Amino acid sequence: MSRDKQLSETRSSVAETLGRVRPVSTHMPRIIGTVVYAVAILNIAGGFTHGFRGRAHWLGTLLPWGIGNLAAAGMVVFGVLLALLGHALKRRKRRAWQAAVPLTAAATAIDAVHSRLIIAVASGVLLYLLLRHRDEFYAAGDPTTRWRALWTGLGLLVGSTFIGLGMLIWYEREVIGGWPGLWSAVQQVWLGMVGVSGDLVFRHGRFEDFISDVLLGLGVVTVLVPILLLLRSPRPLPHLSEEDDATLRQMLPETADSLGYFNLRRDKSVLWSDSRKAAVAYRVVGGVMLASGDPIGDPEAWPGAMTNFLLEADRHAWVPAALGCSERAGRAWQRLTDFAAVELGDEAVVDTESFSLSGRSMRNVRQMVSRVRRAGYETRIVRVRDMTPAARHELLRDAEAWRGSETERGFSMALGRVADPRDPDALVVLAVHEGVVRGFLQFVPWGCDGISLDLMRRDRRAEAGVNELLIVSVLEAAHELGIRRVSLNFAAFRSVFERAERLGAGPITRSMRRLLGLGSRWFQLESLYRFNSKFHPRWIGRFLVYPAGTLPRVALAALRAEAFVTRPSLPRLLTRRDA
Repeated sequence: MSRDKQLSETRSSVAETLGRVRPVSTHMPRIIGTVVYAVAILNIAGGFTHGFRGRAHWLGTLLPWGIGNLAAAGMVVFGVLLALLGHALKRRKRRAWQAAVPLTAAATAIDAVHSRLIIAVASGVLLYLLLRHRDEFYAAGDPTTRWRALWTGLGLLVGSTFIGLGMLIWYEREVIGGWPGLWSAVQQVWLGMVGVSGDLVFRHGRFEDFISDVLLGLGVVTVLVPILLLLRSPRPLPHLSEEDDATLRQMLPETADSLGYFNLRRDKSVLWSDSRKAAVAYRVVGGVMLASGDPIGDPEAWPGAMTNFLLEADRHAWVPAALGCSERAGRAWQRLTDFAAVELGDEAVVDTESFSLSGRSMRNVRQMVSRVRRAGYETRIVRVRDMTPAARHELLRDAEAWRGSETERGFSMALGRVADPRDPDALVVLAVHEGVVRGFLQFVPWGCDGISLDLMRRDRRAEAGVNELLIVSVLEAAHELGIRRVSLNFAAFRSVFERAERLGAGPITRSMRRLLGLGSRWFQLESLYRFNSKFHPRWIGRFLVYPAGTLPRVALAALRAEAFVTRPSLPRLLTRRDA
């Protein structure tokens, strides 16, 4: 059987497997999620206007006012709960659907009791859509920790406070003495959420009872929902198990990808092919399942690992994508799926056997290295396994002190640890001046005869050219170390900078160059390209592979994974050390 026919059959098998897992998906979950938000807003607004019912309240007139108060309070509470489920419903989460159906049914009944017929119809339509398209909501939950309960509680407290303030503003004319001031109003809301009457006095008792019922309902929701989340068994976040770590290490010497070792990060998970001859390392960020670099292991087994990756993404309704993969892996993904691909940039690889400082093109590097050496700098090259605990601790302290930003960046092209005993074969190159370390590089193994740059740090007071000295030193010592290839920094959008330098570059290329130049003020785009180019490397393209139509979402997830875009993390805030 020809290879093309084998690939065609593999792709058909994947499509058939995914088809058996679930029927053809539609856009209904997103539509239903939007409708949920609309119905939630209508219920909250309907509860707000409890005291201003229109003429169509024939059912409400048959009920005591107290029941009407409870119904109005229920509208607000159910509206808040539905709003909490909207995003999860858009992502096809089964648990969200299971919670939304009874909530919507109850909201429909309460809307009818409260004589909000239009809202009741809208809630009824939502209930019909949920039941009619129930098969669309199949996804398992995302990995979570108990920190989510605290974040949810804080969000509910803020949201409930704003809703309570909105009610007081809406019924301001019913308050004796008028608007009491912001702080007094906030106190009134918070007291009402725990069932305590505040200092405000209303002209009519029915409004006071109504507002008290609503605030108490919001308080119950604010307390109960986080408690339920806290008591629920957490699903652990991605973590590389010891077994997976050991198996991956056995495969790495035969891995052709220079980023392979970075898949040993502890914050990644691994999915294996059925034969366990290949694996895909990944992390989930914002509902996007990001594969890191190329699959590890036998390329013949890649389709099996990729298939299991796609099945796992389908089970959770995650968007599958591959970040930083080579052209070979990108084509393997495209043969298996209908994914699109975009080039992110190029990795600089130096062949040590052909590297030399001689020649006019290397004069700048040669002069810079000579000047730094004359200033008294020398280099030392050591394996992590040969470092003492005190030396490792000192290097870690230096790395923390010299880091340019508070957030440690990296996902697909960084290991995330420095001189760690778990990486005995990692290579550390030190720049020493008068007995004091002024800069260092950390390289991780790449196959049997290569190393890949992981970390570059230097003291801001060090001489300019220290990084060039460190790289030249390791290249010059490569033969003794048994190293034939060295992967340096990744240069994002390198081809744009290169094309813009050519004679006759078009206006589109020049415009893109200017735009990237602006981005270089915040990110090392052009500077990394210029730095890498000094060593005359060969450039190896790196790609982002993604389903068509998902590029904005996948790109944002990739930026978050690499920590170029961050959001506050409560655990990090609580454990942050004073500078």
